[in-house]
Amino acid sequence: MAQLKLPFGRGHITADIPDGRLAGVLQSRAHSYQAKADQPELVRQALENPIGSPCLRELAAGKNKVVILSSDHTRPVPSKVILPQLVEELRAGNPDAEITVLVATGFHRPTTEAELLDKYGETLYRHSGLRFVIHESGKKEDMVHLGTLPSGGELLINRLAAEADLLVGEGFIEPHFFAGFSGGRKSVLPGVSSRETVLANHCSAFIDSPNARTGILDGNPIHRDMLYAAQQAKLAFICNVVIDADKRVIAAFAGHFDQAHRAGCAFVDQLSGVDAVPAPIVITTNGGYPLDQNLYQSVKGMTAAEATCAPGGVIIMVSACSDGHGGQSFYDTFAHEPDNRKIMDRFLATPSDRTIPDQWEAQILCRVLLQHPVILVTQAPREMVEAMHLHWAADLPAAIALADRLLGKADSPITVIPDGVSVIVRK
Repeated sequence: MAQLKLPFGRGHITADIPDGRLAGVLQSRAHSYQAKADQPELVRQALENPIGSPCLRELAAGKNKVVILSSDHTRPVPSKVILPQLVEELRAGNPDAEITVLVATGFHRPTTEAELLDKYGETLYRHSGLRFVIHESGKKEDMVHLGTLPSGGELLINRLAAEADLLVGEGFIEPHFFAGFSGGRKSVLPGVSSRETVLANHCSAFIDSPNARTGILDGNPIHRDMLYAAQQAKLAFICNVVIDADKRVIAAFAGHFDQAHRAGCAFVDQLSGVDAVPAPIVITTNGGYPLDQNLYQSVKGMTAAEATCAPGGVIIMVSACSDGHGGQSFYDTFAHEPDNRKIMDRFLATPSDRTIPDQWEAQILCRVLLQHPVILVTQAPREMVEAMHLHWAADLPAAIALADRLLGKADSPITVIPDGVSVIVRK
């Protein structure tokens, strides 16, 4: 019997898979990578050796209004490690600079004060002299026009970012299911962009593109828009990290928003690439908290399973979803229409200027559901899960038993992906 630990919320559950059924385990080598220094030292080394850019303290000289774009509560970015060092560098360049941390919520709900304290800690949040502002994409009065995206959409970003003397991005790099990789330019789009800009960038035609997939940057239309947005916003410097399964920093990349990001993506690609092991049942997760807080985010882990699940096979998604579905529009799309094919046809017929909120996540979930039944092992209410066309299971043994019934046999091979958001599955 193989026993595999799977992240679930802030803890773990154990998957007991009979040896005769275990087809393979797809795991990023980032989870076993031995970092060459401790976390603060890795960040310090990256800041001292920026890629394609002067040091941050040099950039900060004479800059009075400095804005740091910081990922929100849905991302496991170790801000307590990164942000103090960014601030130290900035103040070394200009001790009198006014530094604002703009929390880049993108299209997500606003981060609560409790979540800010959890993310940044009491000292950084309350006693560092930093001003924290939460971006809200729906506040039109907060936005500034910066041109037209390559896709044709209007580029509107938060005024604080647009009017900064120096704009800096903090984040992390991992495989991303339609932007190729997270990090870098994503701090601006969708990070601090308007609702209208995000909707244009996440349109159905782009989501449907074969290049809008995990691990792909070149030829990716979503990435192309994001690069343009970062250039127009004058994102001057980034510090992005790579983390392991315990959310600890194993590498850091700092400097030019594209060059440093590309270097980080190459590192992640080398560690995260795994060959598909096709099987009729695939078990995946969203890497635990914070990425498995809701069903919306959990679609990411499903796409890793999608890439290795045999035709007609069953996906088992292990995700706590303590925050529910994660988006009313996302939920309503499925709750109000029982036919997945009709949902997909409606998406594909929707022009970019008519994109609705959360359409992209719903489109990808619909794509998965058109190919595979999905069983959700979760804390979320059964009624909610089933309203969204997924099967509900209270625990993993029940999910495997249900998968066996759906397949009509009890001995089908099982592939396990302990962290579905950390791998790039190569077919």
